[in-house]
Amino acid sequence: MTSLHQSPTINIMENAARKAGKNLIRDFGELEKLQVSSKSLGNFVTNSDIKSEKIIKETLQYHFPEYGLIMEESGEVQGSEKDHTFIIDPIDGTNNFIHGIPQFSIVIAKLTFGKITDGIIYNPITEEFYWSSKGKGAWLNNTRLRVSNRDKIDHCVIATGQKNNENNERTFSQQQNILNLNATLRCMGSAALDLAFVASGRFDAFWQYNLNLWDIASGILLVMEAGGKITQANGEDWNTSSDSILASNSKIHNNLVDLL
Repeated sequence: MTSLHQSPTINIMENAARKAGKNLIRDFGELEKLQVSSKSLGNFVTNSDIKSEKIIKETLQYHFPEYGLIMEESGEVQGSEKDHTFIIDPIDGTNNFIHGIPQFSIVIAKLTFGKITDGIIYNPITEEFYWSSKGKGAWLNNTRLRVSNRDKIDHCVIATGQKNNENNERTFSQQQNILNLNATLRCMGSAALDLAFVASGRFDAFWQYNLNLWDIASGILLVMEAGGKITQANGEDWNTSSDSILASNSKIHNNLVDLL
């Protein structure tokens, strides 16, 4: 569903994501048959990841053969145009995918001179296609997005996530700080979609540590283009080397920094 507002680059990124999405829809439908064997299930999902990434890679390289690629599964491919790079996550929310939970997405972002200039997040199950280009706003399909306007923490829905090897004590303490103010907490399992939900106003904020750039690059641009604010969890400026992210509307951002 191409929008009149989309750039040619976004159109190609969408085409790549939808091609890969058809593969994931088919595989997602087969998962129920494989739940009895954890080994076969793991191999199946790994193959789904690789197939999805291959489809995206081939589509992007056909149109932009000179651009570099950073991919979750295959690593980095240097391009002759070193100032233009695509970042690919073929399945963000793999654990959800494995368990038959339709909260996962295909994520593609483009860096231009080291800055995030284009990004898409596509959930092939719900057919929700989020996209943004720098200076062009944030969109869900053909609907313009804005972050929420809520300014009281106790009225907010705030999302987070954590990895198995994280400092759980810190994370649990921060979660308790949020809950003590009567906010609603969500752990949905897909950082990209969490950020897309912040951009759309469904969530009021999201924070997490130790994420990879392919998890969050597209979502960061979405939130910023939707009028939101992005920093590290401690309130310092976010950059591509940061080990944490806090995304929210500007009205609650400073309060959240104090809580974290």
